[in-house]
Amino acid sequence: MSQDPRITRLRELKAEALLGGGEKRIEAQHAKKKLTARERVELLLDNGSFEEMGMLVTHRSNNFGLEKEKYLGDGVITGSGTIHGRLVYVFSQDFTVFGGSLSEAYAEKIVRIMDHAMRVGAPIIGLNDSGGARIQEGVVSLAGYADIFLRNTTASGVVPQISAILGPCAGGAVYSPAITDFVIMTRNTSYMFVTGPDVVKTVTHEAVTKEELGGAMTHASKSGVCHFVADNEVEALEQIKKLLSYLPQNNLEDPPSIACDDPTDRGDKELDTIVPVNPNKPYDIKDVIHRIIDQGDFFEVHADFAQNMVVGFARLNGRPIGIVANQPAFLAGVLNIDASVKGARFVRFCDAFNIPLLVFEDVPGFLPGTDQEWGGIIRHGAKLLFAFAEATVPKVTVITRKAYGGAYDVMNSKHIRGDFNYAWPSAEIAVMGAKGATEIIFRRDITKSDNPAATLEKLTAEFADRFANPYSAAERGYVDDVIEPHETRQRLIRAFERLTNKVDLNPKKKHGNIPL
Repeated sequence: MSQDPRITRLRELKAEALLGGGEKRIEAQHAKKKLTARERVELLLDNGSFEEMGMLVTHRSNNFGLEKEKYLGDGVITGSGTIHGRLVYVFSQDFTVFGGSLSEAYAEKIVRIMDHAMRVGAPIIGLNDSGGARIQEGVVSLAGYADIFLRNTTASGVVPQISAILGPCAGGAVYSPAITDFVIMTRNTSYMFVTGPDVVKTVTHEAVTKEELGGAMTHASKSGVCHFVADNEVEALEQIKKLLSYLPQNNLEDPPSIACDDPTDRGDKELDTIVPVNPNKPYDIKDVIHRIIDQGDFFEVHADFAQNMVVGFARLNGRPIGIVANQPAFLAGVLNIDASVKGARFVRFCDAFNIPLLVFEDVPGFLPGTDQEWGGIIRHGAKLLFAFAEATVPKVTVITRKAYGGAYDVMNSKHIRGDFNYAWPSAEIAVMGAKGATEIIFRRDITKSDNPAATLEKLTAEFADRFANPYSAAERGYVDDVIEPHETRQRLIRAFERLTNKVDLNPKKKHGNIPL
């Protein structure tokens, strides 16, 4: 019995669609050490779970001879599938078709799956590899970008949005990833910039390479646009999978818990001596984090940017948490512009998606200097304050050492709705360090003394003995308890368990006006 020609025709069309821009362009993509759009989707999603939408879509342009060159799918693969059994929506840009450039039909495909994701409450993942707008389509392609930007904005805080940059991402194309929650880039094969090196050279006379201008490490360490850097595309896709394991499907769900075989009452005596006796000596806050969380497994976010602030995901007794910590091993853990913005963005993400926050505090204050003041440290520091004060998820703080000045208030203090606030015996909660405070309070006594240096040393020691400790704050209830460091894991697990059903509300409003 012969096969129905209509079925034959369908199979031919789908086979054509699978080839994208054709074998030669696929070979060229592989020669650049890059995967094809379809290979990326296959590696990202659970085997056999992909349900494609718009496979047979083509562009509608008749300008500049485009009517003679049409490809099924029109340069972007869209659909849904599962990652570890959980539904996600994905679009994967195909560089083999018109350099992955965006057309009207291409944009409509992306918009359609974004709308689907919003209706069903599932994460959106964008695999970006595009030269930008399809110039031949003119303003129509620009309109397509705007349609996508609108969906990115309305989806923000409703479903998680993740962007992987796996090739070029230039011009207007960069703004969709910029609105999403997390950006992942691949080392040496991806870049992002609003204007490329040629335009930069023409306008500013600067000679700069693509990598220097907008490569992965540039955006990971300098601009903060990139949250994760992967050595290759396979690693980037694995990072997406791990990231999603900490996140809920949408803002109406709790993050997914897993079974935990790390004892909840596990103590670590090393914590009792991890903070140096000398208050000016650094230590690595990540050593503290690793010793307390489940299995020591910390998934750091923005690892190369503003390293005086550490943020990332972990679990306590199987439950996901977001961690925000000052890093005394870098710039003494001081708050500056970049650290404040980094922390604020992460806090707001966690609050939007019901992820409890754990804060490790060791902060000597805000970074002084004209660069910071003229750069707007007041405004940017206020972002972190706003984010913590606004957040209604469970919030627990552990003060390991310094908590000085306004920075004490900002780092999830009791006064801005910290739920449980603990201090280690090494904590110093004060307006400023003992020496600086002594120099101000006892200035006259010191200058009149026969031996100012000795007097300063004596008065500083007396001041430190009285105020450089957690007990004044504990007396007023500003910390709920002073705990021994080795019992921190147990106390934190208990605290978050007690906050499981926490309900805290902000006044009814359209939205706040964060000091952008």
